[in-house]
Amino acid sequence: MPILIVATSNPGKLQEMQAYLTDPALSGWELKLKPAELEIEETGATFLANACLKAAQVAQALGEWAIADDSGLSVDALNGAPGLYSARYADTDQARIARLLTELETADNRRACFTCAVAVARPDGSIAIQTEGICEGEILKSTQGSGGFGYDPVFYVPEHQMTFAEMPPELKHEVSHRGRAFQALLPELKQIKG
Repeated sequence: MPILIVATSNPGKLQEMQAYLTDPALSGWELKLKPAELEIEETGATFLANACLKAAQVAQALGEWAIADDSGLSVDALNGAPGLYSARYADTDQARIARLLTELETADNRRACFTCAVAVARPDGSIAIQTEGICEGEILKSTQGSGGFGYDPVFYVPEHQMTFAEMPPELKHEVSHRGRAFQALLPELKQIKG
C-alpha cells in the first residue's frame, strides 16, 4: 500500500484531508503525518508555491509520496491581506477576526475570497499534481454561526446565504475553497494510483 505523507504535524489537518480522500478508488493510499521534527519554512510568494514547497521537501526528505496544502483569506479592501499571513494575522481565531473587522470598519467593499492550493509530490520531490480551489464571498460586520474555525464566522457566501460557520459540514465540504481544490485533485490522484 503506497504511503502519502501529509506535510503537517497537525493531526486535525490529517483528519480533514482524510475526509476529502474517502473515495473508494483511493483506498490503496495510507495517509500518515510527517514527523514533527521535519519543519518546512513557507517562503513561497503564493499559496500554490507554499503547497509545492512543503510537498516537495517532505517527499524528498522521507522518500515517500507527500501531499500539502496552503490556504488563506484575501480581502479586496485590504489589498489581498491577510493572504499568506492568514494564520499568523493574530494569535487566536478570535483575535484574527477582531483585527480583520477593525481593519474593515470603514470599508464599503467587503468582498473576499478563500483560496486553497494543494500539491502532491513524488518520492523524488518532483510535483505530480497541483490544484487550487477558490470560494468567493464577503466579510460580515459581526460573527454568525458557531461551526468551523478561523475566519468561518465572518466569511459569508452569498450564493448560499450563510457563513462557513453556519453551513452544515457536508455543504461546506462541497463549496469551500478546500473542497473545490480536492474535487480537482481526486481524479488526478486516482490516475497515479492506477
